[in-house]
Amino acid sequence: MFEDRKEAGQKLAKALEKYKNQEILVLAIPKGGVEVGFEVAVHLRARFSLVIVRKLPFPDNPEAGFGAVAEDGSSFLLQPMSSGISPQQIKRVKKTQIEEIQRRIQSLRQGKPLPQITGRKVILTDDGLAMGSTMRAAIKLCQKKNPQKLIVAVPVAGKKVAREMESLVNETIILETPSFFQAVAQVYKNWYDVPDSEVLNIMNKWEKRESH
Repeated sequence: MFEDRKEAGQKLAKALEKYKNQEILVLAIPKGGVEVGFEVAVHLRARFSLVIVRKLPFPDNPEAGFGAVAEDGSSFLLQPMSSGISPQQIKRVKKTQIEEIQRRIQSLRQGKPLPQITGRKVILTDDGLAMGSTMRAAIKLCQKKNPQKLIVAVPVAGKKVAREMESLVNETIILETPSFFQAVAQVYKNWYDVPDSEVLNIMNKWEKRESH
């Protein structure tokens, strides 16, 4: 469906055309959402930054997650997956992930604070939503800061998660909701885990645009 994250971001940007030149803030979830968010922000002439969120991995299976936590401590737990984990374990996993979030704020966002969210139109984006945990934690963070309007915009999501997103925010823009959906990777021809260096390149590119 998409060649790569760049193309997905460009297509998503076109679907968000009505928000062009509207002082929008685009917040991307790293690392996969950064290129998507960059393309959206460039097209809309918006402000652009990263909101750092981490999956909460199972202690015995780090590949799978039972929820997510955002940089302000806002968290979302998937039911019933998280019910078999003790509160102490959840606390420990959260602590570890918040430490990683702090590292990423320093490295990927150069230690800068989040731009102001209160009273603004905010677009939250990622390269796609599988379980949607990280997006939900990001939504919670934003909602605590009272945005004027909160929009979730992603290239792809499962039908169930897409429906759930609609009930959480003011608007959702989701380009594809495949009926057989297992992983975000399945809709990208060129899929890989994004390294820190790529995120930094994109953010540097953004800084240069902004300083001109």
